[in-house]
Amino acid sequence: MEKGYLALVLHAHLPYVRHPEFSEFLEEDWLFEAITETYIPLLNMFEGLLRDGVDFHLTMSITPTLASMLTDELLQDRYIKHIESLIELSYKEIERTRWEPEFNQLAHMYNRKFIEARVAFAERYHRNLCDGFKKFQDLGKIEIITCGATHGFLPLMEINRTAVKAQIKVAVAHYEKIFGRRPRGIWLPECGYQPGDDQVLKEEGIRFFLVDTHGILHGSPRPKYGVFAPVYCKSGVAAFGRDMDSSKAVWSAEEGYPGDYNYRDFYRDVGFDLDLDYIRPYIHSDGIRINTGIKYFRITGRTNHKEPYNPQCALDTAASHAGNFMFNREKQIEHLYEWLGKKPLIVSPYDAELYGHWWYEGPEFLNFLFRKIFYDQKTIKTTTLSDYLEENPRNQVSTPSLSSWGYKGYAEVWLEGSNDWMYRHLHMAADRMVELAKLYPNAGGELKRALNQCARELLLAQSSDWAFIMKTGTVVPYAVKRFNDHIERFTGLYNSIKENRIDQPYLSDIEYKDNLFPDIDYGVYRQ
Repeated sequence: MEKGYLALVLHAHLPYVRHPEFSEFLEEDWLFEAITETYIPLLNMFEGLLRDGVDFHLTMSITPTLASMLTDELLQDRYIKHIESLIELSYKEIERTRWEPEFNQLAHMYNRKFIEARVAFAERYHRNLCDGFKKFQDLGKIEIITCGATHGFLPLMEINRTAVKAQIKVAVAHYEKIFGRRPRGIWLPECGYQPGDDQVLKEEGIRFFLVDTHGILHGSPRPKYGVFAPVYCKSGVAAFGRDMDSSKAVWSAEEGYPGDYNYRDFYRDVGFDLDLDYIRPYIHSDGIRINTGIKYFRITGRTNHKEPYNPQCALDTAASHAGNFMFNREKQIEHLYEWLGKKPLIVSPYDAELYGHWWYEGPEFLNFLFRKIFYDQKTIKTTTLSDYLEENPRNQVSTPSLSSWGYKGYAEVWLEGSNDWMYRHLHMAADRMVELAKLYPNAGGELKRALNQCARELLLAQSSDWAFIMKTGTVVPYAVKRFNDHIERFTGLYNSIKENRIDQPYLSDIEYKDNLFPDIDYGVYRQ
């Protein structure tokens, strides 16, 4: 009989990046890399566990923006072109490295994996990976939860409650369209929680959400069981808190497993290492060097001299780390079981893209972990968050505190000197959207199209990704441009609607570019 539960939660999210106005667009590679290195490997892992009769349970968010991209025909076509280009490059690498046995072995490995990715994408899942994940939800192995419609950071939208509600309403409707039922849970964007947001979730039928550790520990009253059991808000919606020990073991670059010297080095890629004339057909047409996914070196250590990557050694290390993770969770659960007097729940949430994209061996780590838990121990039971609530319906009532994850844990990543200028525009646009919805309650035809597009542009501008990118300093010009584009498009449409002079060609153009949520109804902004 198990003494406690382990709930692994993967947050699969990417901002909505789709540029049909260009034949290729650099930032669309974010999606293509994640498909090849994270989403398909996770699905392959699920298929293998199912085939071998290994019981497993996992909670996974698929955000509405990611689901929209995964089901978009243009991006599906572009992924096929992308993976076929990598297959071609891998054949060239097999030939180029024929006199270098260690690298040649790796070139064959990448060739095989790229071909397998194309087969999985095009043939097994018929270009729609959402259907692949839905298969395992329908089998009861994973639970897919939703997120804010465009990953809008809800605590900083509090000035307009209707905007908060719209993020949730649109997300729930989109989830139902993709997965055939209403979502039971939600990953609040950036784990950002403001007391009272749970009432909005309850109105949409959502039963639970996740917060960071301090959101639970600073709750009122302070929960008796800390983060090792959920709490119910006064609304009846449950809040689950993150366990720091299990999370840190994986996500910490300094102390966590992914930094092991045997694992593949993320930063050494042939897209940067090889001669420009050779690699040019496989990078951006402007000559901008990019990651191709073909990487021949292991982390090795804090040195510029990198040793060749050894896949078998890396697999052995992943198996060892999975065993260590399981052992530590067993001891943690045994201790907590005696201390709490009940079966504890260990909630371990991570960004899904850590597994495979950033940590190449991550999916294999999960594969080993689920198999070891199934075969080698009797202390831990894996569970989804819904299943836990079904088995354990009685929990303490407490209101979590305002909180987020990220630096300092109280929204500072999304509101500081690099991005604070955004919010005056977001607040005005939200107020104007509510104004339009009130002024035109029963619009039809061209006016309704324009109002729906206003809603799309506002939602896209609200994405927390733009503020995050500005704070972290990665592709800041792109984030600034995307934010400004959506605000300008919203403002242009707002003025044309108010002045009764809708520009039909302009409306059609931005509908073509920003086609997110084709079934959206601007009425979600009616108070």
